[in-house]
Formats: sequence, C-alpha cells, structure tokens
Amino acid sequence: MSYQKYFKRIIDIFVAIVLSFIFLPVCLISAIMIKLDSSGPVLADVPERIGAGGRKFKMYKFRSMITNAHYLLRTDSRFKKLFKEYKQSSYKLKKDPRVTRVGKFIRKHSIDEIPQLLNVIKGDMSMVGPRAYYPDELDNQLEKYPHTKRLVKKVLSVKPGITGLWQVTGRSEINFDKRIGIDAKYVSSMSFWTDIYIMVKTPVVMVTGRGAV
Repeated sequence: MSYQKYFKRIIDIFVAIVLSFIFLPVCLISAIMIKLDSSGPVLADVPERIGAGGRKFKMYKFRSMITNAHYLLRTDSRFKKLFKEYKQSSYKLKKDPRVTRVGKFIRKHSIDEIPQLLNVIKGDMSMVGPRAYYPDELDNQLEKYPHTKRLVKKVLSVKPGITGLWQVTGRSEINFDKRIGIDAKYVSSMSFWTDIYIMVKTPVVMVTGRGAV
C-alpha cells in the first residue's frame, strides 16, 4: 500500500520526465510526418477517458486517424457497419479505414502513446497501470460481460497506465473479459518489481509491434 500511495508517484514523475527528453526527437519527427501525411492536428481529438475513481480526463495521443475519427465512427452512416464490428470485437479493429498511413506505423510501435507522458506528469495516469477506457466502451462491455463488474470496480480504484500487464502479454489480441481480468490481477499484486518487469518488457513489445492494431 505504501508503494502505491507514495513511492509509485515518485517513480512515475522521474521516469516520465526522463523519457520525455529521450523521446523528444521521435516526437518531433512524428509530428512532422503526421502533418505531411494528412490534414488535421498533431494530437488526436479523442473523447475523455475514465481514470481512478471514475474521474474523467483528457488523454494525449498523437493523431493516427483522420480528423474527428471517433465522432464519425459513432455518427456517420458510412461507418455504421464498422461501429457494430468495433463494439463486437471489444472496441478494437484490426482493419480500420480511418487510420492514416503514418498512423499505421506509429500505432504498431506505440509511438502514438508517447504524449501520455504528459498525463503521467499531470497525475492523470501512471507509467504502469490498467487500460484507460472510454465511458461508452465501459458501459457497453459491462452489458456484454456483466460478470466483470467486480473486476471493473477494482481496476478503477487505481490510475490507468501508459503500459500495463495486458499490454505486454496479449495487447489487442484479447477480449475485454480477459483483459479486465489481467488488469485486476495487476492491481491485486501491484509492486515495485512488477512495475519494473512491465516497464522493461514494454520496449520489446513496442519494437516488435506484437498484438497491436
């Protein structure tokens, strides 16, 4: 408990600041490529996510899709079939026509997630933690998997992370019920050494792009 309450936050701030400097060249190159590849802002305009205690926050990500991609998926009749598939596949799409050419690369190698270091510094997120869900995503998944309600409550008791146990095991290849189970397992066994293991393994997953969509 003392690790989660005090030491984890110190590690988060230190690691996030160090990585921000290390990844600065990657961020600059990514920003330029995003602007050259398609029209729109460098950062994605995405709906708020649910953080610790159910509090909503704005997550920072590099834009990997067309402008207003999330809004169009839910409102544009052209994406009606795609939205249905999106919900049925635990809010993940292996073939998403909204993703740009540069977006495919930065998503595969998790480069789009780097701006979340700002969320860590602000205190919205942790370096390691459960996935941060969209409100409508969580509502729909609870309807589909009602037996996971207890697990969801446990997961929402801590800050979501840039990386986590499910990201370095199955990533997008696993459904919500298994994913939330893995995240709940992480919360129950959260420790300094578990976080170190996940952070050390994350770069390997980023480079190989295993399980990414």
